[in-house]
Amino acid sequence: MRSERPFRLGILGSGTGSNFVAIAEACAAGRLPAEVALVLSDVEQAGILDRARERHLPALYLAPGKFRTKLDEEAEHAYLGALQEARVDLVVLAGFMRILKGAFLKAFENRVVNIHPSLLPAFPGMASWQQALDHGVKVTGCTVHFVDQGVDSGPIIGQRTVPVLESDTPETLHRRIHQAEHELYPQCLAAIARGQVRVEGRLVRLSPGWQP
Repeated sequence: MRSERPFRLGILGSGTGSNFVAIAEACAAGRLPAEVALVLSDVEQAGILDRARERHLPALYLAPGKFRTKLDEEAEHAYLGALQEARVDLVVLAGFMRILKGAFLKAFENRVVNIHPSLLPAFPGMASWQQALDHGVKVTGCTVHFVDQGVDSGPIIGQRTVPVLESDTPETLHRRIHQAEHELYPQCLAAIARGQVRVEGRLVRLSPGWQP
């Protein structure tokens, strides 16, 4: 059995922090049995850092290094060190715009999760809402998944559907997907914190009775 120490989340983000806010509010309300141990960003003026500091939570900017789409080796070491020092149980990507690879994923094997604005495996990568509109699909949504060495390819934990309306623009569709994300992400994190999620190879097994 796990000790009485609260389940600790380390949250990485690059943007405004709307998913972080949903997670922090779920923790405060008791819907998510966890605490935010640390918030890290690769963008010095990122809104997510402001949202964390407003809640008196530890929040740090760590320089990402010389690469544009991933952390360099020195930065990866710094991020790992900060998360390990904070005794994080789960790394939560909330709009973190850099790919995590190698040593980072080995250090937190099956303990890094992400939310993506489509029903994976459909529309991985950038601007998934625009991809959905371009393909003319009638339903899209969002996906919470474990992170692996691929891009948006890890085992799926939960999904939420969002209808695509004829009147939708990229902005309106993206906004409704965001609303679904703010509901789904805390629910999936709560299931992980409660031990209701188990990874078996490429599949995620959920405890009977739990469905996102």
